Amino acid sequence: MNYIFTSHAIQRMFEREIKESDVIAVINSGEIIQEYIGDKPFPSKLVLGFIKKRAIHVLFALNKSENQCIIITVYEPSPTIWRQDFKERG
Repeated sequence: MNYIFTSHAIQRMFEREIKESDVIAVINSGEIIQEYIGDKPFPSKLVLGFIKKRAIHVLFALNKSENQCIIITVYEPSPTIWRQDFKERG
């Protein structure tokens, strides 16, 4: 799988001090909490993972024909927006 980071994702990772390796780990081992099958040009998924007890959300899309995982954005879910388990919006 080829991982492609959008400029937006790179900017957010820099601002939030989230490493590329952590993003890939969340994609590979995290829990899918939302699927956006209607997104274009590719359906996307929101995944929750934990890196050293730090909750991370990664929004990514899969271009299966090109074997690409396109990372759209990365962030720490806010407790004021998300429920305690970070899987549902409050």
